[in-house]
Amino acid sequence: MQIKLIAIGKTDHPAIQKLVDEYSARLGFYIRFEMEIIPDLKNTKSISELIQKEKEGELILKKIQTSDELILLDERGKSFSSIEFSIFIQKKMNSGLKQLILVIGGPYGFSDAVYARANGKIALSKMTFSHQMIRPFLIEQVYRAFTILRNEPYHHE
Repeated sequence: MQIKLIAIGKTDHPAIQKLVDEYSARLGFYIRFEMEIIPDLKNTKSISELIQKEKEGELILKKIQTSDELILLDERGKSFSSIEFSIFIQKKMNSGLKQLILVIGGPYGFSDAVYARANGKIALSKMTFSHQMIRPFLIEQVYRAFTILRNEPYHHE
C-alpha cells in the first residue's frame, strides 16, 4: 500500500516544513509515502468561499483514481487514539488497498463533490488548526501508527 497526503497550499513556515520533511523521511522506512501540494488559488479575495471550495475540490478530485481510498481531514470526522489509528491503518493494508489518500483541505474545507467522493473523514482534534500546522501532526501520527504496529519503543502507553 502507498499513502499519499494531498494538501492545499505550500507551507510558508520553515519550521513547519522541517517537521514535515523529518517525519516524511522517517515514514519512508515503513511504507511508500508521498506528499502532493496543490498550489493556492490566485485572486481568492474576488471569489466567494463556496467558489473557492469548488475550485479546490476540482483540483483535488483530479488527483484521485477510482481505486483510491479517500480520507478527508475534517473536524467532524471520526476521532482515534494513536493505537486505534494504527489499527485503522493495518486494516487498510490488510484489505489489499493500493493507495490511501489523506487530504488536508484549504482554509474553508471541502466542496460537496469532494465530500461525496470521500470514503471517510477523520479528525485529529476537536480544535481547529491551520491547514499548514495539521500537516506535521498528521504525518507524525501516521509514523507513530507504524511504530505501534511494529512494537517499536517510539509510542508509550
